[in-house]
Amino acid sequence: MLDQDILNKALACYKKIKESNFKIAIAESCSGGLLSFLFTTAAGASTILDCAFVTYSNDSKSKILGVQEETLRNYGAVSKEVANEMACGALLRSNANIAVAITGIAGPGGGSSCKPVGLVYISCMLSKVNIDCKEYHFNYDDRNKIQVAAADAALDFILDRVENA
Repeated sequence: MLDQDILNKALACYKKIKESNFKIAIAESCSGGLLSFLFTTAAGASTILDCAFVTYSNDSKSKILGVQEETLRNYGAVSKEVANEMACGALLRSNANIAVAITGIAGPGGGSSCKPVGLVYISCMLSKVNIDCKEYHFNYDDRNKIQVAAADAALDFILDRVENA
């Protein structure tokens, strides 16, 4: 079960997006739809949430969001470059004016010395011109804690971007 703090943050984010007359599109990988779920806990979520994509495989990232296969080959699915292309793809395939993308390694396996479990990239794109990506390192042994931490960080990132738009 999610704690009340993250649910309250999601509601605050929802309200800020609504006040700013934005619509959001979400592209998720390692968080598996958790960020989208958090937005839909608010009644009237359809006023701000245009669409959400859960693209877990590389193939779906390419086919659904338009992530370039060359980008996946050169940088890997867990990279700033892929997060940026996911956000761009979500924005271009929606009626939104802000998009957020999450890609990372939730574990418990799949990590390496270069890309350890808990490495997450979150990209936020505003109005098809302004993109920013942040790298996070969540030091948890628990897959669900990493997913929640990624969604929580995405909410903070979105709030910051909307407040400073």
